[in-house]
Amino acid sequence: MDRHIERFADLVVRAGVNVQPGQGVVVDTDTAHLEIARAVVEAAYAAGAAWVEPNWSDGPMQRSAVDHLTVGQLSASRPWALTRINEWRDAGVASIALTGDADPHLFDGADPARVAARRHEEIQARRRALFDGMRWCVVAAPNPGWARQIFGEPDTERLWAAVSTAMRLEADDPVAAWRDRSATLATRAQQLDKLELTEVRYTGDGTDLTVGLLPQTRWTGGGLVDRFGIDYLPNIPTEEVFTSPDRGRADGVIRVTRPMVILGQLVTGLRVTFEGGTIVEATADQGADVIRAQLATDEGALRLGEVSLVDRDSRIAKAGIVFHNTLYDENAGCHVAWGQSFPFAVAGGPAMTEQERADLGLNMSGIHTDVVIGGDGITVTGTGPQGTATIIRNDEWVL
Repeated sequence: MDRHIERFADLVVRAGVNVQPGQGVVVDTDTAHLEIARAVVEAAYAAGAAWVEPNWSDGPMQRSAVDHLTVGQLSASRPWALTRINEWRDAGVASIALTGDADPHLFDGADPARVAARRHEEIQARRRALFDGMRWCVVAAPNPGWARQIFGEPDTERLWAAVSTAMRLEADDPVAAWRDRSATLATRAQQLDKLELTEVRYTGDGTDLTVGLLPQTRWTGGGLVDRFGIDYLPNIPTEEVFTSPDRGRADGVIRVTRPMVILGQLVTGLRVTFEGGTIVEATADQGADVIRAQLATDEGALRLGEVSLVDRDSRIAKAGIVFHNTLYDENAGCHVAWGQSFPFAVAGGPAMTEQERADLGLNMSGIHTDVVIGGDGITVTGTGPQGTATIIRNDEWVL
C-alpha cells in the first residue's frame, strides 16, 4: 500500500473518529476514492471496528439525477434514510466522509437550482446525529480530478506532497502531531472564552465586517469530545478557532480571498454585503448564479452560522497553493460561513432543543458554506467587557 495512503487512513481512523473496539463505522465516499476508501476500511477494522459500511456516490450518476429530476424530486426526503440515520445515532456509530471533487466541472451547464437542491430533512437529521452522539471526521481524499483543478494536470504525486504537508503525514507520529496541534488550538479557544467577547470585527483588503456574538459564547479549537468522553477531530486538517455568532448581528462587506468550488462549480471574486445579519447582495467574477441559488435554499442560508480565526501559522497556508477544496482552503485564513450554526457554540447549547437554540439566536439552515476572507493584511479585533483586544494583526495571532 502507498505510504501516503496508509498514513492518511491511519490518521483518519485513530485521530479523526478515534474508532473504538466494537464500534460501527460508516464511510461516505465517491467511487473516485476507491483505493483510499479501502485503506480507511482496513484501518477501521484494524482498530477494532465491529462493522464498516461504505456509502458510495458517483459523479456521473449525480449529474444524471440533476439532468433528469425536478427540484422537488431532488429535495424530497426518504423515510428509510431518516430511520437509518437515527439508528446510527442511537448506536454511537462513527462517521467518516471522504470528499474531494473528482470532476470540478461536473455540473457545468446544469440548472443551478437543481444543482443546489438537497434533501434538507436528511441533511438536518444527519447533523443532529453528529451533534447528539456520533463522532465524525470529514477529510478530502486526493484524486486526479482534484489535482487537475489545482495544477492543470492530474499530478496526484504533487497533490499528495501538498496534502502531506497540510495533514502532517510526514511527522514521525502524525496522530501525536495532531494531538499537539489540537492542544494549541484549544488553548487559543480558552483565551477567547476568558474575554467574554460580544462582537468581532474583520478588516482587510475589501473586507470590513462586524459580527455580534451571543451571551456565554464558547469558542472551539482543535478537536471535540463526544458524550462518552472520547476525543476526536471533526476535520483534518484543522487550523481554526471558531464559534457561531448571533444570527441577527452582522454588518459590513467581505471579499472572499480564495477561489472555491461550490456545488461542483468554481466561484471566484466573491463579494458579499450584510445588513442586520442578512446577506443583501452577493456578486462574483465567476459562479454568482450558483451562490445565489444556494442562498435561496432557506431563510437561514442568508445568515451567518460561523465565524473563524486562522493565522499564517496554518499548515495549509504554508503549503503555498490554493487547494480548491473548502476543507483545506478554509484553514488557510480567517473565514466565515453562512448557514447552519453549531449547538456547542454556547454554554448549554447541546442540551437545548432546536427551538431553544433558535430563540437564543443560533442560525438554522440546510446549508453551511465557508468562505475565506483572511490572508495578508487581515486584522481581527474583539470587543467585550474588558474593552477591545487585537486577536490577529496582519495575519498573525497576537492575543
